[in-house]
Amino acid sequence: MAFPRSVFPHQASLSVALRIGLALALAGGLAQPAFAQASGDDDISPDRPGFGASSDTVGRGRVQLEAGVQWERQRDDTRHERALSTPALLRIGVGEELELRLETDGRDVIHDVDPATGERSTTVGYADTALGFKWKLAEQQGARPALALLGEVDLPSGSRQLRGRGARPAAYVPMSWDLAGGVNLQLMPGLATENDERGARYRYGFLALSVSRAIDERLQGYVELAAPQIAGAQHGGTQAAVDGGFMFKLSKDCQLDASLVHGLNRRTADLGVAFGVSVRR
Repeated sequence: MAFPRSVFPHQASLSVALRIGLALALAGGLAQPAFAQASGDDDISPDRPGFGASSDTVGRGRVQLEAGVQWERQRDDTRHERALSTPALLRIGVGEELELRLETDGRDVIHDVDPATGERSTTVGYADTALGFKWKLAEQQGARPALALLGEVDLPSGSRQLRGRGARPAAYVPMSWDLAGGVNLQLMPGLATENDERGARYRYGFLALSVSRAIDERLQGYVELAAPQIAGAQHGGTQAAVDGGFMFKLSKDCQLDASLVHGLNRRTADLGVAFGVSVRR
């Protein structure tokens, strides 16, 4: 999932654990010829870009790192905000159908301007880390989709000004269908929790629907419609966005991506751009 916790994305930096994962993944990914044949059933299957995740797991003994850089902008009557971040997700295969996940909304640089007064502020720090798993429940059989269960919990581990309130568990059900003509359809509903200013816990929904298509053996394009938060007005209301982009395989173990997101209501970031790389060992 490239865009979940904030309106646009996983705002993340490389912690010590993720740096170790990066070294391991690069050792495997860069050991491949830069433009090796990039097709086959064992190709890398990242969860980025986009809000949703695939139903695939990385496989037993595999280590996969998905990282990038992203920028987002929010403008309304009460604030003008720009944010720069570096999302990262480490996936470790402990079985063919089960992986462990370490994800952090890491180091953020956020610039705010009050349009009424012109007052400016900058927030720099590390956001929370999430621990989780993905368990593949079923392969696709005809019209029945490939199915997985993704669970995670966000921990209050970030910098004081960016830290969330308590542990916040979430669960998602990624589903995917491989269709004719190199088309793939993905649907991911979910349910997450958050704690408000009074410490009271509330739930909100999540939904992402995407369609991707292979343009050639290396290049894919996708479009996605997502509601990263479905909640009542007292809890921030519903967010909605449309995003799209391209994925390019350098090898079966390395993929590049670029994406653009546009908010569909005032609760969602107006514009976002992301670039990423996923490598597997």
